[in-house]
Amino acid sequence: MTLEIGVAFGRVLRQKRREAGLTQEELALEANVQRNYVSLIERGLNQPTIAVLFKLAIALNCSPSKLIFLVEKEFERL
Repeated sequence: MTLEIGVAFGRVLRQKRREAGLTQEELALEANVQRNYVSLIERGLNQPTIAVLFKLAIALNCSPSKLIFLVEKEFERL
């Protein structure tokens, strides 16, 4: 179940990043995290802390709650 949540979050993050027209490197720079970390999250291999979730959301110009809502919807599809 944890792995599936990670995969769902990764899919949502990738979708939102692409919608924002950002590369992984650009998102990482905006969120002040390592580019490799963004890659690991998008592939479902790592899960962000609450602090990183907020940083990513701000960098994507969306609320953390919106990201979680989208992850919940994606998780239901898995």
